[in-house]
Amino acid sequence: MKSPLFYAKILLFGEYGIINDSKALTIPFNLFKGALKKEKKFLNNSLVSNKILYKFNDYLKTQNLKLNLKKFSSDIEEGLYFDSTIPEGYGVGSSGALVAAVYERYAINKISILENLDIKKLLKLKIIFSKMESFFHGNSSGLDPLNSYLSLPILVNSKTEIKATGIPSQTHDGNNAVFLLDSGTKSETSSLVSIFLNKLKIPAFKKMIDDEFIKSSDLCIEYFLGSNNEMLFNEIKKLSSIVLEHFKPMIPSDFQKIWKDGIDNNTFYLKLCGSGGGGYILGFTKDILKTKSILNNRKLKVVYTF
Repeated sequence: MKSPLFYAKILLFGEYGIINDSKALTIPFNLFKGALKKEKKFLNNSLVSNKILYKFNDYLKTQNLKLNLKKFSSDIEEGLYFDSTIPEGYGVGSSGALVAAVYERYAINKISILENLDIKKLLKLKIIFSKMESFFHGNSSGLDPLNSYLSLPILVNSKTEIKATGIPSQTHDGNNAVFLLDSGTKSETSSLVSIFLNKLKIPAFKKMIDDEFIKSSDLCIEYFLGSNNEMLFNEIKKLSSIVLEHFKPMIPSDFQKIWKDGIDNNTFYLKLCGSGGGGYILGFTKDILKTKSILNNRKLKVVYTF
């Protein structure tokens, strides 16, 4: 039986804020994908993946989840691995796709994507995925695996309100664009989340998150889904400035000047892609051709034009 593919994701808005009950909007990113496969004779990548699955299986045995871990164990012994093109440590959901694939194959009483997925089922899936993905990050919202499992845009309004959503249609000749920049280094999500959680204990930082960061991020989602592009770019500029000022540890040092130049020149606005610290950096621009010429020495991937 052919293994289903699970795609990467991009968290357009909501990074870090989702930990503090903000809104979040995530979309599938079909450029990268992965699937569970078996290999009798390992290559380097498949051997590494197989060893990770051994450790993942040991972790899952400590969780109270309805998974057929006996079957999972025997398949691992027979050469199971996750064949993936999703770059690890880049903020595009490599572990989320793996979690979705393992759940799809080994869940007992699986919640199928073919069912009528009401909010109760979506929240149940999110909780299951959160427990599973915590093996990789120490703390997971479960949103990445959920996005990969459903392969649909997902809107989180709060910890108890979540739904699949539509996003504005892509216009392939549009000048407005969402893009990724490759920082050239991997990110360590768990350590960065720990930094953020510790900073949340500081009253002034917590107030900034509640009054500025979350408010701006939530407005970006509202304007993006409403196709209010003028207000969207005004708000993204504000959000980009907030992140540059208050999230310095999450921005690679050699991108901080580029980040500021984009804001000052009103050419493009950068924001974190996931936890930041490396991997991809997410960008928004009203003129993708001009942005490409400015950033011509950087690895730029266009995600979405509108």
